[in-house]
Amino acid sequence: MKECPFCKPMKVLVENELARVLASDPRLTFGHLLVVPKRHVEQPWEMGDDEMLAVWTLMKKYQKVLTERVGTGCDVRENYRPFLTQGRLKVDHVHWHLIPRTDKDDIYMKSQIGERGLFQDLQDEELAKLREVLL
Repeated sequence: MKECPFCKPMKVLVENELARVLASDPRLTFGHLLVVPKRHVEQPWEMGDDEMLAVWTLMKKYQKVLTERVGTGCDVRENYRPFLTQGRLKVDHVHWHLIPRTDKDDIYMKSQIGERGLFQDLQDEELAKLREVLL
């Protein structure tokens, strides 16, 4: 495994016993944060309940802070993409993005303005198939 930038992070803003908040670099917007477990974990389902609670405690607090002080909303994302090679834009250490948002911000104007065309109405057949897959 390549050296993990989240295991010995340089841009720690705050932490608790099991998780930390990092400044995202590279970032999408001012205030873009990452919340990561301190233990190196690659798959979200490998995290212990105590680690999940530690991560979610930080996410809950700082999503509110970002919404009140930086943007007027906040996206929360976790991407699991093992098919991509670790690099500057993808790290093999589970993490969640907190991305402050405003109406028609740069993210919207550059990438999400056309997303309405991506959404499709959920059909009954697809819902039934999804139930089969999940249950």
